[in-house]
Amino acid sequence: MVGAGRVVGPEDVVYDPESGVIYVGCADGWVKQVEVSGSGRDSAVEDWVNTGGRPLGLALGRDGELIVCDSYKVSKRDGTVELLTDEAEGLKFNLTDGADVARDGTIYFTDASYKYTLKEAIWDVLEGQPHGRFLSYDPTTKETQVLARDLYFPNGVALSPDQSFVIFCETRWCKRYYITGERKGHIDTFIDRLPGYPDNIRYDGEGHYWIALYSGSSMFNKLLLKYPFIRKGAAILERFDRRPVMDKNSGVFQVDLEGKPVAHYYDPQLSFISSGNKIGDYLYCGSLYYPYILRLKLD
Repeated sequence: MVGAGRVVGPEDVVYDPESGVIYVGCADGWVKQVEVSGSGRDSAVEDWVNTGGRPLGLALGRDGELIVCDSYKVSKRDGTVELLTDEAEGLKFNLTDGADVARDGTIYFTDASYKYTLKEAIWDVLEGQPHGRFLSYDPTTKETQVLARDLYFPNGVALSPDQSFVIFCETRWCKRYYITGERKGHIDTFIDRLPGYPDNIRYDGEGHYWIALYSGSSMFNKLLLKYPFIRKGAAILERFDRRPVMDKNSGVFQVDLEGKPVAHYYDPQLSFISSGNKIGDYLYCGSLYYPYILRLKLD
């Protein structure tokens, strides 16, 4: 447990190789810097900048700045907060969730739901309607463009090594949006039949993507997503705080550049693991709720 008690709800974990620190966005609005040393338990944790909201997905920008999915851009030089974009096509963002930055500076990101906030996310699932969008932001022209709409709670985003496509995760699968070549603008499936429900996705620079699964698959969850009447029943239970425990076997799924499975790290006692980032010989996992970063030695 890295930074135990000092990083609450570190939803995403991004590593800056130049400074050697990890950035995490926490439930109290702080983006924090974590220096990992020794066992990890004695890691130094520093409050870096508070966005005034709930920072979720993080990405390093082309010029070393930190992009934060709280509809903000955070500058690494002086820790100031600058709003980049908060709407597209006249529709305000309600839950910007995941991001990655291309070599040309374009920011690709998701708005998981224009209807529900993070605290209301369960209602987006129970309603079963596509309220999400996948978008891009050009820092030169300041233009925000909708690349795909009518998505089911899209979240994690990761560019391919050759920058020919970008992957974004939805509730049940990961899609691939082509940004160059003959298929530019087309979308296909990168991977489905995941052993759980994806959140953030990150490329490790070594030929693999790491997909966080906030919950493993279960028969109840499958029926919940398939049948509206079951979702209606679950919604009634939710209103009375009686919804059954659905989120377990959370973890991280590793796939190659073609989306073929490589490894699966999970535990029945885990839930809401929201990111997995391979740094050296370790896998660092963020979570929406745990008060620490989980660290697993992969060898």
